[in-house]
Amino acid sequence: MPEPDFSPELILGLLARHGVRSVLIGGFAAVIHGSPYVTTDVDIVPDASAKNLGRLSAALHELHARVWTSAQPEGIAFNHDVASLAAVRVWNLVTDFGRLDLTFEPSGTTGYADVARDATHLTILGAEVDVASLADVIRSKEATGREKDRLVLPVLRRIQAETGHP
Repeated sequence: MPEPDFSPELILGLLARHGVRSVLIGGFAAVIHGSPYVTTDVDIVPDASAKNLGRLSAALHELHARVWTSAQPEGIAFNHDVASLAAVRVWNLVTDFGRLDLTFEPSGTTGYADVARDATHLTILGAEVDVASLADVIRSKEATGREKDRLVLPVLRRIQAETGHP
């Protein structure tokens, strides 16, 4: 079974409708800041408060979220109540609208409060979303050490220099 078509606006819109406090980070945030590199998932840093994790769990239920693995790209059902969401620091998920990764402490950051501090509230494809600053996207990509992140860093630094974005 192939993965569903990627519809980030539907993922982000549903999270917003459920009142999930989160910050968009990763490749999609880089695209929002002007990166030409295509991404096929949404990466968010959720607020880890119990109340927010309850809202996140309700949104994941409506998204039919499943744990994504390369061996089972259609996903594996999982329990995503407040306790289970809080117990794991990174969730790689597949939803009815594409891939969604939850990271409570992205590389190079201390988590939600850290990236929320300089985030910008935007409307993206009709969805209200907080987007990590370009500096925080760069900081996180630098800290991962992954080849795919190293490749995009020169482009992001050039955008930062050209736009004067922090």
